[in-house]
Amino acid sequence: MTVEEHVVARAVHVLDALGIPYMIAGSMASTVHGLPRTTYDADIVIDPAPGVLARLVDQLSEAGFYVNLEAARRALSARRQFNAIDAANAFKVDLIIRKERPFSRQELERRQRVQLGEAGLVALATAEDTVLSKLEWAKEGGRSERQLADVRGILDLNGAALDRVYIERWAKELGVLELWREVAGNPEPRT
Repeated sequence: MTVEEHVVARAVHVLDALGIPYMIAGSMASTVHGLPRTTYDADIVIDPAPGVLARLVDQLSEAGFYVNLEAARRALSARRQFNAIDAANAFKVDLIIRKERPFSRQELERRQRVQLGEAGLVALATAEDTVLSKLEWAKEGGRSERQLADVRGILDLNGAALDRVYIERWAKELGVLELWREVAGNPEPRT
């Protein structure tokens, strides 16, 4: 088991034990759906109830992570992220609070259970939702080539299987339709 799988498996075990809805997103999701990329952290979108946050921090601490309770509370209040850092090797897990918007709710509902190496069965963002998130991150990062390369990797491996109608719909809603069409090789039709 890789360090990344081991750390993510421990974090996911805590989330599952507390019944907190989650999905692995970011580079880990794009690696599963596309081409591998080395990363030094893992992104996990979570949707904790306010009353369970302190227990989450406590149990992550017991599982060998450094987590700051105040940072977690601020993240929950602002719908942002906080970190859980593995004490043994400093591998970072970004725990991203699910945003309050229709896409983010649907993205979490659509997550799928997949086998992630020796980490076992985990909840993972779908290929389509990973594409959309990567496009958003690319746009926010000034057309981040790393994010766009992840999208191209997903297209290379799963292009024919992707639900392009779903992607187009949400890309328009999220303001990344032009970027999607550019990366997917189908520019906006001219009238």
